[in-house]
Amino acid sequence: MGVTHAIDPALAPAYGLAVLDALEAAGHEAWFVGGWVRDALRGAPAHDVDVCTDAPWEESERALVSAGITVHETGTAHGTVTAVVEGKPVEVTTYRIDGAYTDHRRPDSVTFVTDVREDLARRDFTVNAMAWHPRRGLVDPFDGAGDLERRLIRAVGVPSERFEEDALRLLRAVRFACRLGFAVEEATQEALVEAAPTLSQVAQERIGTEMRGIMVSGRAAWAMRAEREVMLAAVPELAPMVGFDQRSPYHAYDVYEHTVRVMEGVECYTGGVTSERLRWAAFLHDIGKPACFTVGENGQGHFYGHPHEGARMTEKILRRFAIPLELARPVVALVRLHDRPMKSEKRPPLKLLAELDCRSGVRTRGEAIALMHEMFDLRRADALAKAPDYRDWACELDRYERMLRAIDASGVCWRTSDLAISGGDVIAVRGIKPGPEVGKALEQTLAAVMNGQVENRRDALLAWLAR
Repeated sequence: MGVTHAIDPALAPAYGLAVLDALEAAGHEAWFVGGWVRDALRGAPAHDVDVCTDAPWEESERALVSAGITVHETGTAHGTVTAVVEGKPVEVTTYRIDGAYTDHRRPDSVTFVTDVREDLARRDFTVNAMAWHPRRGLVDPFDGAGDLERRLIRAVGVPSERFEEDALRLLRAVRFACRLGFAVEEATQEALVEAAPTLSQVAQERIGTEMRGIMVSGRAAWAMRAEREVMLAAVPELAPMVGFDQRSPYHAYDVYEHTVRVMEGVECYTGGVTSERLRWAAFLHDIGKPACFTVGENGQGHFYGHPHEGARMTEKILRRFAIPLELARPVVALVRLHDRPMKSEKRPPLKLLAELDCRSGVRTRGEAIALMHEMFDLRRADALAKAPDYRDWACELDRYERMLRAIDASGVCWRTSDLAISGGDVIAVRGIKPGPEVGKALEQTLAAVMNGQVENRRDALLAWLAR
């Protein structure tokens, strides 16, 4: 993706220009700033538009309202209002410089200024510290455009000072590097490593938001290698995995390196369009191993129960990060079941599918099938990250996935709701009252169908119930 030092004014969205025009018609100066400028210079699809102006927020509001634009007072203590044009929000902020950050999150005070360059100097990274105007062009006092060309994330000014102001910038640096495919500039990298422990002062839900950004980038494995100190500070449960010798012929790598390779593996198996839940599952699938380590009489290491312990830890981590339940539940289910044996079962994909469906909170048969395919991708990546002599399991999984496709095509049921009978039929045939016994009977019937003892036909199931 090429980088240009000029932005075609035709790229500027009309709703953003309407805000600029309203402010300048009232005699104020205004610029596009931040992410829109960065992405437009890269020729990438630009997202939200932010505007900076020399107008105090009260005057910004007055100018915008006079132009017929709806305004919300969203952060007036820091000089910010939000204009809404064509249903699109545009944050409008007065030029400012920040005071001390005693809580490592927000400035204790702000001072409003009249020069956009002073405002840009308070920002985190050079690629985010540029301003643009359709007639006046680009203002780039810290060579952010040059860093876009060099594919570098570099802190504005003194890196240690930027990270001391807001420790979350540590993870933001990693997220931007992941999202853009950039490296971190040397002095900024040194400051990242030194400041990593200060992430403990950051609210967990803020860390969770940045971690989600890292995960969806598809380059979290790179972050695990290149920014290990920051990742360990963000997720302390990872630390015991580093250098943890598995003492097993099945494994050629420590738990941490094995995990990184599994994360790389799921990206390869899915062609880089991996779901967020599979990325989280690959990241956390062996998080419980160090806590479950034992050594047998022959000196071989074992990790009995690590999927269950990993699921417990995963649930705790995702809850701490305020990850939505609809994402967290399938992640926990994938972690819990990623190592479930299959070879000894009569109809292995069906039984595993039923349990995965039950635990993951998916709503439809199609969603359950899709999640099961992701389970196979996780298992393949897990197999290829083992010792070379034990990687054949990745190919063996193809046979089980063919079984899954046959299950999907045939309409075989694995939910009681898919049975050809209902609870009312159980009550009528068995002569019992509504209650737990009805559900138990349906579960037994489902097990019989899944084991091939009876077909999922109403007459057959009623006969089976009668027996």
